[in-house]
Amino acid sequence: MTTSHLPTLRFAPSPNGYLHLGHAYSALQNERVARKLGGQLLLRIENIDLDRCRREYEAAIFEDLSWLGITWQEPVRRQSEHFSDYACTLEGLTERGLLYPCFCSRTEIARVVNGSPDWPRDPDGTPLYPGTCKHMSADERAQRLAAGQHAALRINMDEALAVAGMRLGWCEFGEEDQPRDITAEPALWGDAVIGRRDIPTSYHIAVVVDDHIQKITDVVRGQDLFNATSLHRLLQALLGFDAPRYHHHKLLRDKGGEKLSKSTRAKAIRSLRLEGVSPIELRRRLGFA
Repeated sequence: MTTSHLPTLRFAPSPNGYLHLGHAYSALQNERVARKLGGQLLLRIENIDLDRCRREYEAAIFEDLSWLGITWQEPVRRQSEHFSDYACTLEGLTERGLLYPCFCSRTEIARVVNGSPDWPRDPDGTPLYPGTCKHMSADERAQRLAAGQHAALRINMDEALAVAGMRLGWCEFGEEDQPRDITAEPALWGDAVIGRRDIPTSYHIAVVVDDHIQKITDVVRGQDLFNATSLHRLLQALLGFDAPRYHHHKLLRDKGGEKLSKSTRAKAIRSLRLEGVSPIELRRRLGFA
């Protein structure tokens, strides 16, 4: 079991494919920081996407990390076993008027924004939500929900920022372990989806709730999630959660400069194992002699 006063980190892969070198680098970064702080490392399985996540990939995660020599504290938290935690949190935010149901499909949103080439986009490059459902009457919302229409839950960014009522930021350590204060800019995300249409959560709410429940003190993850931290800090403030320290590390890239990912068929750790690469050799290759 975990000990709450210890510095606590988590490595949180999704079992929707086999781990690759980018995952190994992130896991080893977590191990390094945990060791440096005299803390502990947890393993979290982020499997809210029930269509893509598989038990065979989860088993491979345990196998690959053990082969690499990484150990973690038990128990392992599986997000699919905690949908009620996320649903309860979403319900509370909705009752406070901080979330609203959105019935728009991606096609409907695209129809609105595609006519404006200069339409603002979020840090991931997705057009900001045009607010179609934001000002829908309470009666119409109730009628649609009663009729069985599925809705996503979007954050009312203006209201959320007013409620937070503070200058949000976080302590960032980055690659060089030198702390610096970062000012959060959650407004860049607009009225982002916080509860998905198909499941009672999203990556954003799940990771914020899990980090709080597991008492995570230091979040070590890739630079591609740096901008999302602004949105996470807003949610933490709204929910009264403490902010962990953040360490966003560099991303491993292929020869073409693309981030290693499952979608680009990055070489799996298990493939390197079959080729005879040893754990020590792989650690050395990634800069962890």
